[in-house]
Amino acid sequence: MRAAIFTEGGRGIGLGHVTRCLSLAEAFEERGDDASIFVNGGREVLSLAPNAVLLNWLDDEKTFRGLLEDSDCVVIDSYLAPEQYYAEAYCRVERCLFVDDFKRLDYPGGFVLNGGVSARKLGYPEKESVKYLLGPEYAPLRKAFWDVEEKRIEQHIEKVLITFGLGGAGNITISVVEALCEEFPEMEKIVIMDPNSRKQEELERFGNVEVFEGLSAEEVKRVMLDCDVAISAGGQTTYELARVGLPSILIAVADNQIPNCEGWKEVGFALYVGRWDEVNTLGLSESLKLLEDYKVRVRMSENGKRMVDGQGARRVVRKIIER
Repeated sequence: MRAAIFTEGGRGIGLGHVTRCLSLAEAFEERGDDASIFVNGGREVLSLAPNAVLLNWLDDEKTFRGLLEDSDCVVIDSYLAPEQYYAEAYCRVERCLFVDDFKRLDYPGGFVLNGGVSARKLGYPEKESVKYLLGPEYAPLRKAFWDVEEKRIEQHIEKVLITFGLGGAGNITISVVEALCEEFPEMEKIVIMDPNSRKQEELERFGNVEVFEGLSAEEVKRVMLDCDVAISAGGQTTYELARVGLPSILIAVADNQIPNCEGWKEVGFALYVGRWDEVNTLGLSESLKLLEDYKVRVRMSENGKRMVDGQGARRVVRKIIER
């Protein structure tokens, strides 16, 4: 089977879409299928998905249609693709998967995937031609997170992971690190940064801070297993954190992350302290102090692992194949 996967990513967008699509490609390839990822974005995307094809498919409908004709399955994960692209895909390709986060469109048919923790609350319309795959059991995670060893919850918080994704989040990271260094100087601050952010030197001037850039999925998993708490943006990374069972404090760096953050708070996996432009030092400090309670972190870890078992990408691909 040949799968064509279309998405966008990079500066101003982030890499959440690309991460999901990479996960689905890995699940296709595990079966022996061919999967090609076409990304409307810049070269920074290749640091995550080196085999992706950079292509402005959003503005080249002729090329898009040509790639559909050569495919047995099409995946579209986009906030930007026009409605006619989905109709084209559904008419031309036998198996279609459309990835959604907030009921963006009235999808013509095929499978609609929303692996979000609050997906079932969105009230998707019943439609005979559409099969919905909703909830964290379908959340596509990168292959490194399909199988994860048991995380040990320590009695005390010694290492805090700080990760805010790509691009403009560098300033948020610096603000968070600065606040933590003032309030919790003894804690180790482990920062995962975009390799193109050029903020490493600025971060390393703080004491007790270690910065990682350009990590593989396996390396990211190792860092998560080694830390006691995470302070993170509210996007795709939250599902990897839940899979590992790393208790988290979430800050929404975009409005579309707010339902996700609230959902994780509701199921007891994370604390949500608000939008990035509303967060204050006091709220962050109080949240971290709450997590100093060992029993609280144990419960949060268990709740995360209960919600996400890492098999979402495999489940989705199996549903498409067996439809």
